[in-house]
Amino acid sequence: MLPQRVATAVIGVPVIIAVIWAGGAWLSVVLGIVLVIAALEFYAAVAPAPANAPLVENPLAAISPVRLPRLLNQRPLGLMGAASTALLVAAAHHGGDWWAGALALATVIPFLWLILRGDRERALPDWLHTVGGVVYIGWLGSHLVLLRHLDNGRDWAYLAVFATFANDTSAYFVGRALGRNKLVPRISPGKTVEGSLGGILFGALGLVVLNYSLDLGVDIWPLIPLAVLVPVAAQLGDLAESLIKRGAGVKDASVLVPGHGGVLDRLDSILFVVPLVYYYARFVIEVGTG
Repeated sequence: MLPQRVATAVIGVPVIIAVIWAGGAWLSVVLGIVLVIAALEFYAAVAPAPANAPLVENPLAAISPVRLPRLLNQRPLGLMGAASTALLVAAAHHGGDWWAGALALATVIPFLWLILRGDRERALPDWLHTVGGVVYIGWLGSHLVLLRHLDNGRDWAYLAVFATFANDTSAYFVGRALGRNKLVPRISPGKTVEGSLGGILFGALGLVVLNYSLDLGVDIWPLIPLAVLVPVAAQLGDLAESLIKRGAGVKDASVLVPGHGGVLDRLDSILFVVPLVYYYARFVIEVGTG
């Protein structure tokens, strides 16, 4: 497990640095692809389509000449949710008004399919699954585009992503070395109180170091609450995804990221941290938009 995590980091971290550095369309395209994969993982877990289902229940499998992997066994609403996720990222690239409009459209569009299908018993849970996935992955995740658009947004994006990684990494190693007391065993049996506290401590320290290394210039007093909130948000994001997976009866979202599971397993903390950093920068630090 550890060698796989290290190998993933060696490959992934330089790519993340390069994509955030480039910003613009490069960031939006790459982020859109990553979030669409995460959305497909989500829908495959919470509302999977049987592999042998007819066209109206599993369109990709029905037209494919070969057996598809679980990730691509998707109901029409799952495909709509993944498409809406991509739409949200593209809309965020063009500004807040487009972004809000895309979210409204993503909320309404599933009703078209549900009305045509006419299944009253499944309509409400199917709509909730679809819109929940769009909000959870597409709306939260697309905040990275907005964060990158801030003044000095490249460094703010680095701060959010790498402070999250500092929390995740330190929580993992402290938990393995010192972990004795389970944090929330019914949701995530492997997480410990000691690992959580280690993640908060070193995640906060990591954020402070990043603030001064990136020369963001945030004063110490507004920096302290952010340094505490970021690792807490990261751990809540991790636990939220674990809660979803346990409810869906799956261990990992997929096997696409060695040492971590799926793309969503690697993004879960970031999905909570990036919006927090964006709104904190906008309304507490009062950073302008570029």
